Amino acid sequence: MTGPERRRRWGSEDRRQILMAAFAPGAIVADVSRQFEISTSLIYKWRREVLAAQTEGRFVPAVIVDGPQDVECAARSEPAIVVELASGARVTIGATATVSMVSAALRALR
Repeated sequence: MTGPERRRRWGSEDRRQILMAAFAPGAIVADVSRQFEISTSLIYKWRREVLAAQTEGRFVPAVIVDGPQDVECAARSEPAIVVELASGARVTIGATATVSMVSAALRALR
């Protein structure tokens, strides 16, 4: 590079192309970084930024179902919270679970 500016500026399309090449099935990030003459750490930084942007501000629909009206009966027989993940996994939390247990379970789902 010549001139006073030593840093390259990568446009969003260039970044997308590099990320697609780096994380394609069977691709090796180090090989892609050499191909584009860019550091591997910058590729991983861009990927973190893209993933963070995808997960920020996303809303998940809440579904309210009619259940037993008797709270004591519901606490014994049915979960108070059911979390269904996109992967198909399901987490159920009972009505008698402690606040710390519920907080720990929800934090673990992040």
